[in-house]
Amino acid sequence: MENKKRYPPFSCQMRIDKALSEAVHLPLNSCSRYIIISDCHRGEGGANDNFLRNQHLYMAALNYYIAHGFTYFELGDGEELWENRHLSRIEESHQDVYCRFETLQKQCRIYRIYGNHNMEMKGMLGEAMILDNCEGGRDICMIHGHQADFFNSVCWKLSRFLVRYFWKPLEHFGVSDPTSAARNYKKTLKYEKCLDNWTKEHDCYLAAGHSHRPRLPADGSLYLNAGSCVHPYGITGIEITDMQLTLVKWKMATRPDLSLFVAREVLIGPVGIT
Repeated sequence: MENKKRYPPFSCQMRIDKALSEAVHLPLNSCSRYIIISDCHRGEGGANDNFLRNQHLYMAALNYYIAHGFTYFELGDGEELWENRHLSRIEESHQDVYCRFETLQKQCRIYRIYGNHNMEMKGMLGEAMILDNCEGGRDICMIHGHQADFFNSVCWKLSRFLVRYFWKPLEHFGVSDPTSAARNYKKTLKYEKCLDNWTKEHDCYLAAGHSHRPRLPADGSLYLNAGSCVHPYGITGIEITDMQLTLVKWKMATRPDLSLFVAREVLIGPVGIT
C-alpha cells in the first residue's frame, strides 16, 4: 500500500491512513478462507436491540463458518454502546455469540476492530487490519469506515450523546437519525465517494462497514462493504475463498413442504482479487 498524495489536515483520507498505519497484518493467499461481517449492533436484549430480529440468522451463519474453517473478521460496531452503557449486559444477553467467539479465539480464527458505536472498546480492539496479498495482487485494507465520517469520528462523543438521549427515544415513533450514514442517502454517497477516492490513490482494496450498504468492487472502484446484520430481512457478509470475493446474504426461506430454514444466498460473485 503506497500513498501517492499528501492530503490536507483533518481530511477523511488522513484519518484512514492513520488507522491503517497501526493495522494488524494477515496473509492472503489461495488457501485463505475469510468471512467479513460488520455492524451487528448487539444490544442488551430489549426493544431497542436491533440485532435480536436476525440473531437466529447470524448464529446459523456463524456456525456454518466455524464448521467450514473460515476465519471471522468483524469490522466494527459489533456492540451497540451508544444506546447502551454496559458491555457486560450485552455479553450476558448474547452469551451464545461470545461463547462461539471464545472457541474461535482459541484457534486464532477471529479478528475484530472497533467502530464508532463501540469506540469504548478502543483499548480492547484494534482500528484496522490489512490482508497482505501473497499472490502478487492488491492488498485488502479493512476499517470500520467511520473514519470517512467527520461527525461520527472526530465528534463521536457528541454523536453518542445525541443518539443516546435524543434519537433513541424518537426511534420508537419511527424517526430516523439524520446524522447516520446508514439512514441518510446523501450522507452515504458522500461517505462512499471518500472511500472510492482513497482506493484510487492507494491502488488497493478497502473493505468497510458503517453505511450498512453491501457492495463488491465495480466500475473501476476497489471499495467493498460487508453491509450489516440489522437489515430487515437478513444479514450480509463477504466471503474470501480461492482468492475471490463473494457477497452473500443469509435469510429465511421455505421448502416445498412449507417448512422454514436458514438459507445462504449469493448476491454477487465470486469476483477475482486482482
